[in-house]
Parts: sequence; C-alpha cells; structure tokens
Amino acid sequence: MSKKLDDLDQQILEYLSRDATISNRKLATTLGVTEGTVRGRIKRLQEDKMIRITAVTDIARYEKTVLAYIGVHTEHTRVVEVARLLAAQPEIRFVASMLGRFNILAMTRIEEPEQLVDLVNNSIATIPGVKHVETSLGLKFIKYDYRWGRILDND
Repeated sequence: MSKKLDDLDQQILEYLSRDATISNRKLATTLGVTEGTVRGRIKRLQEDKMIRITAVTDIARYEKTVLAYIGVHTEHTRVVEVARLLAAQPEIRFVASMLGRFNILAMTRIEEPEQLVDLVNNSIATIPGVKHVETSLGLKFIKYDYRWGRILDND
C-alpha cells in the first residue's frame, strides 16, 4: 500500500532535499509550524521508509569518474532473474527493468576502461539468459541533480 504525502510533508522534503543539515527549528520557523511537528514528521517519514537522510557524492567533482550505462537484452522469461543477479553485484549501483530497446538498464562507475570490459565480459555476459549487452559512457555531465539519489560510494 503506497502512502500519501500531504502538503507539509512535501514542503519539508523540498527543504531537506536542498539542505539536509537545516535545523528542525529553522525549518519549523520557515514553514510556520512547531519544531516538534517537523521533528515528528521527519521521524515518521523515516520510519515509514519514505525518506532516508544520507550524504551523496557530487559526481561532477570527480575528475576520473565515468558513469557507464549498461543496456542488457535478455530472454523475456529471465528479465527478473537477470535483474536480481545484476543488482547483487556490488559494483553496479543502479538496476531497472525497462521498456524499449533493452530489458534492463544498469549503471556503474569506472575509472579505467578495463573495469568495464571485465564487468561486461566476465560478469554480465555470462549470466544465463543474457542475449546482448551494450554500453554507453557518460563523459561530461551537463546536469546532475544529486537529490535523485546516491550513485557513487562515499570513498
């Protein structure tokens, strides 16, 4: 069952997405509610697993990091199985089943081309049900909204 966010929840999330270090007091003053209300809302959102407050890496600041987008075409009956196996690999940071050219899109970060060659040839292409793998590299990021989610390790 999906849970609904009311207007106050959405306002709190908007401020937290811009600056998760904002104090509950300042947020409450800005929104015209009590500090206890803000604290309680944030706690409920965390307990309901609707939000997680965490540090994210700004990929644009990493000189050697390249995002690799990996399109995987699978046998139709094995999409879920292959996606789960991909998601279990620690170097892969994002996996989604897709409509379109590929059944699955995965993302990882690399610093050297050999990392991607090894991952694709030895870990992905050998999974039963994988028919074809195609990669694309993100070389220059025009826009990266870090609020969408953490892609990189904090190393």
